[in-house]
Amino acid sequence: MIHGLLWLPLLLIFVLLTTLGWLERRRQHLFRVWAEGAELAKLDGCGAARLIDGVLSWSTFSAGQLAEQGRFVIKQLELVELLALGSGEAPLTDEAQGACRLRLVGGGEQKDLPFSDAERARRWMDELMARSRCEL
Repeated sequence: MIHGLLWLPLLLIFVLLTTLGWLERRRQHLFRVWAEGAELAKLDGCGAARLIDGVLSWSTFSAGQLAEQGRFVIKQLELVELLALGSGEAPLTDEAQGACRLRLVGGGEQKDLPFSDAERARRWMDELMARSRCEL
């Protein structure tokens, strides 16, 4: 009886890890279908983003599907800033790491695209500015 009670928590942990793995696999499959044909795409803890035909769109994963959070036409892009994710309007330094957001400015509007990794966000900044110059 005691041996059975010792194994019960391990069984519950196994079921929990299996369920979490299945959910992550489902999230990645939905992303692959959503991002198919994209020129540029990302999936991280803050959500998913893709660039298709000069339109950047981003979504979050909720309730088993990707819910669109915003769109921005790259042709209108004038400025891209790297800002901290949750602390106001302070720009990030080159050494900063961790969660951040890209502020996209152009066409009379500004949108924030969240990232969970500042290094990836910097690469996206360069790529988006290069593509906006190509669109002109």
